[in-house]
Amino acid sequence: MKLIIRVATALVLTVVVLAGLLLLLPGEKIARLAADQLETQTGRKLEIGGKVRFTFWPTLGVKADAVTLSNADWAGPEPMLRAERLTIGVAASDLLQGNVRVTEVSAILPHLDLATREDGTGNWVFGSSSAAQAGTGTGRSAVPLRIEAVELTGASLRYRAHGEAPVELKNIDLSLLWPDPAGTVNAKVTLRPAGEPVRVDAEIGTFAAFLAGDVSSVGATVAAPGGKGRFDGHADISGEAGGRLTFGSENALQTGVALGVFLPDALAQKAVFGADVTYTADGRLSMRDLAVELGGNRLTGAADVEVRKRPKITAQLQGGALDFSAFAASTGSGGAGAGAGGWSEEAIDAAALGLANAVVDLSFDSLRTGGVNMGPSKLTLTIKRKRAVLQFLPASMFGGQVKGQLVANNRDGLSVGGKLSFNGIRLERALGETAGYSRLNGEALGEVEFLGSGKSVAAIMRSLSGKGWLEAGKGFFTGFDLERLMRSGGNGGSTVFDRLTASYTIEGGNLGNQDLLVLLKGFRADGKGRIGLGARDLDYLFTPQLVRAGSDQVLTIPVRITGPWDDPHIRPDLSQALQTRVDEVEQSAKDRVRQKLSEELNLNTDTAPAQDLNDALRQRIEQEARDQLLKLLGGN
Repeated sequence: MKLIIRVATALVLTVVVLAGLLLLLPGEKIARLAADQLETQTGRKLEIGGKVRFTFWPTLGVKADAVTLSNADWAGPEPMLRAERLTIGVAASDLLQGNVRVTEVSAILPHLDLATREDGTGNWVFGSSSAAQAGTGTGRSAVPLRIEAVELTGASLRYRAHGEAPVELKNIDLSLLWPDPAGTVNAKVTLRPAGEPVRVDAEIGTFAAFLAGDVSSVGATVAAPGGKGRFDGHADISGEAGGRLTFGSENALQTGVALGVFLPDALAQKAVFGADVTYTADGRLSMRDLAVELGGNRLTGAADVEVRKRPKITAQLQGGALDFSAFAASTGSGGAGAGAGGWSEEAIDAAALGLANAVVDLSFDSLRTGGVNMGPSKLTLTIKRKRAVLQFLPASMFGGQVKGQLVANNRDGLSVGGKLSFNGIRLERALGETAGYSRLNGEALGEVEFLGSGKSVAAIMRSLSGKGWLEAGKGFFTGFDLERLMRSGGNGGSTVFDRLTASYTIEGGNLGNQDLLVLLKGFRADGKGRIGLGARDLDYLFTPQLVRAGSDQVLTIPVRITGPWDDPHIRPDLSQALQTRVDEVEQSAKDRVRQKLSEELNLNTDTAPAQDLNDALRQRIEQEARDQLLKLLGGN
């Protein structure tokens, strides 16, 4: 009992003495002592431009208004910290001995101006060169500042990485606890980059060593609306880090919006990411054992990113059955880029070509894009200074294989081009998925080379130039039957062919062909004319030649196809029908009539009037020509 009374008495006396000392010590003096200690430990000057008040509870220390903390000498004249109100807590035991040890700093509406210099050092790395210069005897900077607790409310942040545009964030809350000088610091940060709260809970082991530049263990959890990420590994104060990074979201679009990242609407689905990551101070990020899942799509592989003004990406990715058709639907672009009225006139936004340089190798089992569908393929995408080259090595497309490359260049306005060879492709798929034309069916091989430019799909199609050739085995045209057309002149049905060959040139959005050859059962057809790739129309002449059974006579009735792709007008061209054969018949008839008339009339040019002879010849020639033409058409 006596011991308890003595202890209680000692505690009471200690409290009374401490209170008396604090009452006798003005708040300004405590603030000045704290400011001096901060400057000694950090080399930074703390200035107080407003009122200073002494506090007992809940913090033993002072409150000060209009506070600034100077910046590193290389970081510019702006203060590193400005705060409307700053509360500094001190340790009572040290205060009784005439010392001030800062245990807590809290700030209301502070603004932090953070920056890094060329070697990666941040202005938040504290050390005092003035202490060494003042003759402390150490000849080196003081140890980094240790504060047991930091609380920031409604903070704003401006971050200036060396050589990069500054990043600004507002309405940040931060709480940091560091109870053990040799132990772990726990930090909780709430960011609001787009209004919604994004919470970060982090732990850094051996925080004092971390501030001194050593590598420490780091763990962090980031929670945003719709998703959560986790990092476990190690890092140092220069920003170098390594460890396992994972992320999962039930709605990647919602999470991206909360993080202030623009994403297409098609990402409103489940997403999972995982990789072993390494980041170096010079801005190099490597990802190994990489796995990405988006909806039903999964990609694995490895990637490297050089973080710079224009990032450089190198990746090797493998996928199974991929379906990205939702992305095409969300951006309103189909495979052919055409609507009911023709090619789209909507301006193409090709700014993404300038966001990064990249070399990406991609292989997959299948791919749906909403327009062109592909089977097992290997592709390489190279992007350099707003120019992208997609190589097919090869690609399974349209039921066959395609080799070559496509190019999109946005350096001086948008242009697109390509040089491709193909084998075994289905023409109805190739023309249907790329140009919206599916009337020609068959399996083909060939080559195509093209170039176009413009701000829209329509403009590009109207500007196309190039060349190519095509060969196809058995196939058919839909929309007309040549045999029926030659008999009755009607449309409809199909024309089956055994072989088709053609070469072509492209100029001003028009494909021109002069050597089409189609071999059909019982006859052949030649063709020439124009196919309007830009206008989506046709002006083409088929010239079929039919040999009559048991005769050497050849029936030729050209077929002209004109009008739009969707509804062409197909009819025999009677103006040229039989013209070749008629010319031959007419000349032969003339020769026979002239001879017969000469014999029957026993004409003598010296005695017969010239006009009478010419009239007689003309009449007989016309009658003979009619008779021969009727025979050719099937008369007796």
